[in-house]
Amino acid sequence: MKTAIAAPGHVIRRNGGKISYWQREYQQSASDSTGVSLADYIHAFYFFLMQAGVRDVLTIGCGGGTLATMLWRSGVDVTVVDIEPRSFAIARKYFAMPADIPCHVADGIAWLKAHRRRHGAIVLDAFGPNGMPEVFMADSFFRLAKSRMTARGGLFLMNVIVDDDEDRTPDRLVRLMRRHWRGVKLLDTDGWVDRNAVIAAGAV
Repeated sequence: MKTAIAAPGHVIRRNGGKISYWQREYQQSASDSTGVSLADYIHAFYFFLMQAGVRDVLTIGCGGGTLATMLWRSGVDVTVVDIEPRSFAIARKYFAMPADIPCHVADGIAWLKAHRRRHGAIVLDAFGPNGMPEVFMADSFFRLAKSRMTARGGLFLMNVIVDDDEDRTPDRLVRLMRRHWRGVKLLDTDGWVDRNAVIAAGAV
């Protein structure tokens, strides 16, 4: 295994054909050498978006930019917002994220408030040193996100880290989201710790 320090607290590891990006103890991304994600939940996001025929996606959270790269290569218009500017440089240098993908250094909520453009889909995959910020798990955020989605056919996707089978966070979020969307689906698998669950709302 080869390790490189991309920036203080930001580590790139190479193991055969796998590249992973770590921010302290959190793995932000893993991909093959072409930038295609090795994370199941990223592929779930991708296929939800492809099946819905979405052509315009806003992603909050960059990591290695693998979802944005995969969507861009499929002809989808993608905009990425992240509060961590080093993520964009890492995604382009190590994970083959195209330079043409618009990337903006900003807080996701502040960006949504400042820009009234409606998107076909919004994807939330944002984690800091203490996990997902609480502001992204509040009723007010879901209301704001829905107001920035197209009225018909809009899709909201969210990555949730689940501690274990006793963690009720995904269920709580689904209840909150059902105040704003009729269709809300939870994709989760019992029996794993520190796992990724996907919540999909809107045109599911």
